[in-house]
Amino acid sequence: MARSSSKDAQDLFRALWSAYAATPTNLKIIDLYVLFAVFTALIQLAQALDVLAELYGHREYIQEVPLEIVTLFKVVYMALVGSFPFNSFLSGVLSCVGTAVLAVCLRIQVNKENKEFKDLAPERAFADFVLCNLVLHLVIMNFLG
Repeated sequence: MARSSSKDAQDLFRALWSAYAATPTNLKIIDLYVLFAVFTALIQLAQALDVLAELYGHREYIQEVPLEIVTLFKVVYMALVGSFPFNSFLSGVLSCVGTAVLAVCLRIQVNKENKEFKDLAPERAFADFVLCNLVLHLVIMNFLG
């Protein structure tokens, strides 16, 4: 039973890899951008939780690697400013997640195989992406206070 499931998993990975190898380069670049945005959001989440645990004394060990300055400033901002102390943390994480979602939308619109957006020019899709990112980050800055 375990042998067939591992073979199925290998076949699945081979099929996914061959399908991704046929993906155009511009879509692969957008995929890398999405992965970067999601990875950045996860790092911010982990660092903020780590700093909060240290601030509130729930940390049982001392980490040898120093925290990044940006995360430290975010946590200080969370502690000092605003009626809801997590505005800074939320805005940082939601900025990364929102950027990733907008990049996925760009990828869907630029993909030539997608029949829904066949009449949409790639330049128009990129302009929409830039405008939406501008609006997103203006809202994020407003959320900071």
